[in-house]
Amino acid sequence: MFKNRLTYYISAVILLFTFNSCSDYQKLLKSSDYDLKYIKAVEYYEAEDYYRAQSLFDDLRGVYRGTDKSEKISYYNAYCSYGLGELSLSAYLFREFAKLYPASEHVEEVEYLAAYCYYLISPETSLEQIYTIAAISELQLFVEKYPNSEKRANAEELIDKLQSKLENKAYNNAMLYYTIMDYKAAITALKNVLKDFPDTKHREDIMFTILKSSFLYAENSIYSKQNERFEATIKEYYSFVDNFPNSKKIKEAEKIFTNSLKFIEEKNGL
Repeated sequence: MFKNRLTYYISAVILLFTFNSCSDYQKLLKSSDYDLKYIKAVEYYEAEDYYRAQSLFDDLRGVYRGTDKSEKISYYNAYCSYGLGELSLSAYLFREFAKLYPASEHVEEVEYLAAYCYYLISPETSLEQIYTIAAISELQLFVEKYPNSEKRANAEELIDKLQSKLENKAYNNAMLYYTIMDYKAAITALKNVLKDFPDTKHREDIMFTILKSSFLYAENSIYSKQNERFEATIKEYYSFVDNFPNSKKIKEAEKIFTNSLKFIEEKNGL
């Protein structure tokens, strides 16, 4: 019984406090006491109540434009969006801050955060990679602009992760052509992956798949085209074994080479 009453009183106190807090906040929003609004906005921000802080800072941006408080309000407002997970908006606000206050002590900080927001937005590999490309561009610009920054190593690590994501995207797309047996497209797409990502971790698999695709493309071609396409397959074989002489796929590669050579010899009566 006592516990039930105690719980009731505690709940009532919490509700009353919440009601009064909301009521005070609504009054503050309607108030023309801008100095008080600024003080309370900073308090909300420091308490990580970004939603309330953001609403107040939005009201104050126009009021204090051109004053000493303008830079701080823009800075806090951008961080509020970041704290609320509004990553596209916060990236825009961080970049806007850097543009409006190029002499600010916070410029390097916010330019890194703008790029980092794009990194956080970057989607999984299977989806469109527009934000991934944007993030790489922003991070590279940051590294070039601040070569001695403490954040440089972090930025370069993020660039590597994003490049790896683009590499995997390109690799998966290229391999899809092989899966659906469009061997001509597979050869082109896989060679483009090697061109765009010369240090790719998939290099051995890509070169072997190019060899195999070349053989299957030749095998399924019309008779008049087979000779030149099996010759192309042989070139891919030499390229593969030169790069990966100890590959586990050497035996399969040699079988492809032997069959390609056999066709050419039979066709030319050798």
